[in-house]
Amino acid sequence: MRSSARFVVRCALILYTLFFIDGSKGQRQCTETDYYYEYTECDSTGSRWRVAIPQNPGSCTGLPQPVRGTECTFSCRAGEFLEMSAQECTQCAAGSYSLGSGIRFDQWDTMPAGFRSVATSLGNDPKRDAQPTCNSSSWVPQGNYLESNRDECTVSLIYAVHLKKQGYVSFEYQYPDKSLLFEFFIQNDQCQEMDQSSNTKWLQLTNHGEWGTHTVNLKSGTNILYWRTGGVVMRSSVVKPVLLKNIQIEGVAYTSECFPCKPGSFSRIPGSSTCESCPRDTYSGHGASSCTPCNTTTEYAEEGSSECKNRPPCSKKDYFQIHTPCDHEGKTQVIYKWIEPKICLDGISGAEALPESGEQEECPPCNPGFYNNDTATCSPCPAGTYSDGLKPCSRCPAGTEPILGYEYKWWNVLPSNMKTSCFNVGNTKCDRMNGWEAARDHIHSGAGSSDNDYLILNIHVPGFKLPTSESSQSVTEFGRITFEFETSCMSDCEFYFMMDINRESTTVVQSWEKTQKRQTYTHTMSKNAAVSYTWAFQRTNQPSDVRRYVNDVARIFSITVTNAVDGVSSSCRACALSTQPSSSACVPCPPGHYIDTLTSKCLECPRNSYLEPHATPGSDACKACGPASRSDKDHRLCYSDCHFTHTEGNVTLSFDFSPLGSAGSLMNGPKFTSKGTKYFHMFNISLCGGQDRMAVCTDNTTDVSASSSQSEKAEGSSAVKTFICQSTIIPASRQGFHAALSSQSINLADTFLGATVDDNLEGIKARPDLFPQKSKKVPDINFFFRSFEGTSSCESGRSTVVTLRCNPDMSTKGVLSVPSRCPEGTCDGCTFHFFWESSGACPTCTVRDYHLIEGVCKGGQQDMLYVWTEPKLCIGGVTLPDKKTVPCQGMEFWVHLGAGTGIFTAVLLVCLTCYFWKKNKRLEYKYSRLVMSANKECEMPAADSCAVMEGENEGDMEDEVVYTKPSLFGKLKAIASKGNGERYENVQLNSSHSKALVWS
Repeated sequence: MRSSARFVVRCALILYTLFFIDGSKGQRQCTETDYYYEYTECDSTGSRWRVAIPQNPGSCTGLPQPVRGTECTFSCRAGEFLEMSAQECTQCAAGSYSLGSGIRFDQWDTMPAGFRSVATSLGNDPKRDAQPTCNSSSWVPQGNYLESNRDECTVSLIYAVHLKKQGYVSFEYQYPDKSLLFEFFIQNDQCQEMDQSSNTKWLQLTNHGEWGTHTVNLKSGTNILYWRTGGVVMRSSVVKPVLLKNIQIEGVAYTSECFPCKPGSFSRIPGSSTCESCPRDTYSGHGASSCTPCNTTTEYAEEGSSECKNRPPCSKKDYFQIHTPCDHEGKTQVIYKWIEPKICLDGISGAEALPESGEQEECPPCNPGFYNNDTATCSPCPAGTYSDGLKPCSRCPAGTEPILGYEYKWWNVLPSNMKTSCFNVGNTKCDRMNGWEAARDHIHSGAGSSDNDYLILNIHVPGFKLPTSESSQSVTEFGRITFEFETSCMSDCEFYFMMDINRESTTVVQSWEKTQKRQTYTHTMSKNAAVSYTWAFQRTNQPSDVRRYVNDVARIFSITVTNAVDGVSSSCRACALSTQPSSSACVPCPPGHYIDTLTSKCLECPRNSYLEPHATPGSDACKACGPASRSDKDHRLCYSDCHFTHTEGNVTLSFDFSPLGSAGSLMNGPKFTSKGTKYFHMFNISLCGGQDRMAVCTDNTTDVSASSSQSEKAEGSSAVKTFICQSTIIPASRQGFHAALSSQSINLADTFLGATVDDNLEGIKARPDLFPQKSKKVPDINFFFRSFEGTSSCESGRSTVVTLRCNPDMSTKGVLSVPSRCPEGTCDGCTFHFFWESSGACPTCTVRDYHLIEGVCKGGQQDMLYVWTEPKLCIGGVTLPDKKTVPCQGMEFWVHLGAGTGIFTAVLLVCLTCYFWKKNKRLEYKYSRLVMSANKECEMPAADSCAVMEGENEGDMEDEVVYTKPSLFGKLKAIASKGNGERYENVQLNSSHSKALVWS
């Protein structure tokens, strides 16, 4: 529909032009230079018309009439173009080229027509105006290539093309620095992104100095191509930009003209589809069919030059020194050579002459594992033998086996398995001698052809072979590489150590900037695979034609690779012997077993210990796990089983951290870069479990949610699987990338040291002062981790402390946080601190944590209720006993019982009183009788005679003895008169016929 409308409009314009011309009488007739041909838009039938378009409407008359054109899908072959007058394919002339149905952009002195660079900010916070800070960020033409930005801004290179048939786009690129993100995607004319896989959208890293090629298929119609770069978090002050060149698009309808060869290239014959670069010491201009030689006596030109340059006088920067190979006498000497290709003049005034060669000296000894059999070279020891490099090769004794690997510490020549090269951003390779050079006790970076060259040193290891006694199922380290190096620089030099596993993609393991003191770096291999280790040294990343920093140098003193499958042996180690008496062959030990030095048998490591990789034979190879940790069944590593016990006094607290889950995540931020890019740090933490429950961080530059399944499986070479890891997350943005980005994943902890309530374990200190004050009833539990992988800022590796605190008011998952004083999670960059507050960190409940409440007895029934002791500081464990109802006696019963008991007691007291009163009376009577008996013999006066008078009837007279008990006052008076000896009692005798007589 749209094509038909365009066709009608175009036809109307043509008719109007013809009418205007016909109405202009007396004008000159148009010639071929007054117009050009163009095809109309294709209609629904696939047809189009060729029309003549005037250069200046109205300036002439007699334009050719429209004629039917070729089919819309018609195109010429490569090396030809469509000549519009005859509508036939014609060969390109010499000095030009054509792709037939394609276009190519290979000259970048200026931005070609149709390309535009648009800079935006990755930040998606509408309140932050970061756009002005990115105005200076763009893709910059650099002659042979385009160079991207080096900051956090996202910069898009955009080109729109309309294809008449299906085609493709292909381009070459350099992408050496993962600090930048680089994606390529395609949109249609509705600004809708085409379906692309992550492999075609996100580009792979390339080796430093090497160019990669990327090709994506295109659909017919409008295709808007986007090359987009953007920084995440610049960890290095020196960021390597993305370079882009040789963009080729296939699928256009036709090519109406040929493209002239760019300066420095030529096409010798007609019908060429490409242009060749001019050889060294020749040059060419625009559209050349041949190259012009320079006057090599005074001029020179590099390959692909557009002009010749004058040769400067030679200086000290134009030569270098090397050691010659050992001769048949075992001698070597220092010689000096010109840097090739030689561009300076040494026979003119002011030129530096090449120094004389040095004196001959003894060759260095052979490296371990090699021997010198009275020849000029060192040869590797045969299989099954070993040598320290000084002595002939010897066979290992019985019960031992050779240790394979490389140990290079003498550098008379480069070893046969090492290669050196030199690349610059123009993909010009340097001479082999200009990469790295051997210098007896070290190897150093060469001169190179320019200051921004990448000087490459590579060693390839086809695989690793463990010692026979070690089981591949029980080790976490298959091999390691260790090298000692230093750098000395006056510029912003950078030294890289990289590796490529199975030739998939090269990743930067570690890098160092500027001058570095002599130091050692070690990297371990956790899987058995072919790997290429690469060292790259660049003096500066700024292109320059003048050599300023040729004296900046990197030196490597030694390189050691263990367990290399094609390595040599420098020593032997004990192995486990077969159980058969007649056999002396080495046999592999089961996982988690060590070699007993006395019996040469395999013995299992003790419980809760791990087998140290590549340890010497003996029981010392088994290392005990830390507090509150246990080992897996293969004794590969130690881990926490989520259970912890702490005893203080007579109280034991048991913890079960299983409710916290196998892993916790913390999204820390947001933070903003200087360019306004919003980013987060995501930490994944695995407290409990072994190898199968590790935390995973991915660095695949895709949507985080979309890659969750892959993250769980730790797929991809960029996945980090460990106890604690960190990723940098950039959220989705309307101005920047369309999906959340995850990159720069790093390992923070791959070894669990133990869990304890103490603040110090194996030199790692917890920081209670960084967190709120803790409760005195339940102690904080500190989980200590460590990563032994060193970095430039943490030579001994990183360490991590996760502090668990009981908080019954929180959920089981709780809250994971970092110290407010250290929002990055670390205060010094090497020790990380995390604070996990949760009810899941509380101890397990026991019978000490609840008590009994007895209810009121009603109707002979009483409730027995158990409740938790407040505040409740436990979780799980025992449960509260159920509520019980038991029989009971009510208050009425006890009142009745009390009243009855009182009455009974009162009656008993009355009876006892009466009894004792009566008994007392009897005692009184007996006493009075005793008194009377005691006084019968005393003489009494007549009047007072107690005898019975005559005439008195003794039987009729009834005598009565009355005993009077002293009163209280009388008792007191008697007590007071004890001192005078007065003591008396009154006894009254009563008679019915006489008065009582009283004795005193």
